[in-house]
Amino acid sequence: MKRSEERDSNKSEKSRKIETLAAEVMKLARDSIMMHLRFLDTALAHISSAPGKVSGCMACDGRTIYYDPVFVLQKYREDPGSVGHMYLHVLLHLIFFHGFSYDKVEQEYWDMAADMAVEQTILEIGFPDIALKQDEERARKLHFMKIDAGGLTAEKIYRYFVRSGMGPLEKQELTVLFCQDAHLYWRTQEELSLTQEQWKKISERVKTDLKTFSQEKNRSESLEKNLAEATRERYDYGELLRRFAVMGEDIRVNEDEFDYIYYTYGLSVYGNLPLVEPLEYKEEHKVKEFVIALDTSASCRGEVVRGFLRKTYGILKGTENFFHKINVHILQCDHEIQSDTKITCDGDFDRFMKEGKLHGFGGTDFRPVFSYLEELRQRGEFENLKGLIYFTDGYGIYPEVMPDYDVIFAFPEEDDNRMPPPPWAISLTLYDDMLEEGHKG
Repeated sequence: MKRSEERDSNKSEKSRKIETLAAEVMKLARDSIMMHLRFLDTALAHISSAPGKVSGCMACDGRTIYYDPVFVLQKYREDPGSVGHMYLHVLLHLIFFHGFSYDKVEQEYWDMAADMAVEQTILEIGFPDIALKQDEERARKLHFMKIDAGGLTAEKIYRYFVRSGMGPLEKQELTVLFCQDAHLYWRTQEELSLTQEQWKKISERVKTDLKTFSQEKNRSESLEKNLAEATRERYDYGELLRRFAVMGEDIRVNEDEFDYIYYTYGLSVYGNLPLVEPLEYKEEHKVKEFVIALDTSASCRGEVVRGFLRKTYGILKGTENFFHKINVHILQCDHEIQSDTKITCDGDFDRFMKEGKLHGFGGTDFRPVFSYLEELRQRGEFENLKGLIYFTDGYGIYPEVMPDYDVIFAFPEEDDNRMPPPPWAISLTLYDDMLEEGHKG
């Protein structure tokens, strides 16, 4: 009995020593990051670390980094910089919002994309205390991924995986090179202790501190681009389109005012003679008329344009969004108006998608569309035009005068080189796989 108690006591004492040493290693990792990367002070101040809840890994719930003490000591013994590396890896996931909206993506692809984006950022920061033995190989892999994906934010890498897939051998190789933590708490939003809005404020502060504290050697293009992606203002594309709605009568049964008791009573007593006729109209906010302008210049053509049209029309053509009678104009334009197709029903749109051809492909000038719409309004073509969606690559001449209807400039992809739209317009980047999200220009 005594031997059993002694064994338990020794085991307990060993566990306490392991936890104490692991906690000290985690503190050293945190202090090292805080000392060398001062722009992360605010983010570090909002998280803590604690042993337990995980086995053989680290994982963060938005406020606390949980770790396996034995795992931490093993990693530290193998490579002292590896624990600081994992700590920074987890922190950057939080700053870049990688754990939010996890239910809206293909998780296998998003996990890998997020890990690769974070590791690219760490490599660019060039913090020698947390360098890993595989850094040269990782840098080579990320170099080719940048070429394939067009950039190394998590969003761009994710879109590349969605388009191209990821085979089992590639997944195994990338996992060994880039995975540093377990994304256990990403699976349900409720498990994240700090909300996305709270982390957005923290990330905004990191952006500010980065400009103040970061030395040239710590400047990271990936850090800045991932921060920009994380902190951009997001819109629900469907909600934006509903801004084009107007109040009007729609011919259908008004369920709110129709009394079925008297109606069915009349039918039962008098046969086919109801006592109360149903109201056949109801005042509602729905979309009746708007304009889609398609820039048919070099980068906006073919399936990209058709995908945009299908998505936009699909959101609005539901009975809860569209009036039965609509007046939608689809303009094709480059430096001038090439065609104007009027859509009054689903059949018109279906015919346009099947038979319509794209015209133009010259240089871009946005002003002729606005002038043309003013002419149509003067001719009485619109009763109450509420909005224009202009799908374009953004390389053109913007109008100077703000119209009295909403304007959305929708871009097929991010481009740091194009001129921003006027401040009175809404700017959206509409990705092929996550078209519902955009950002304010």
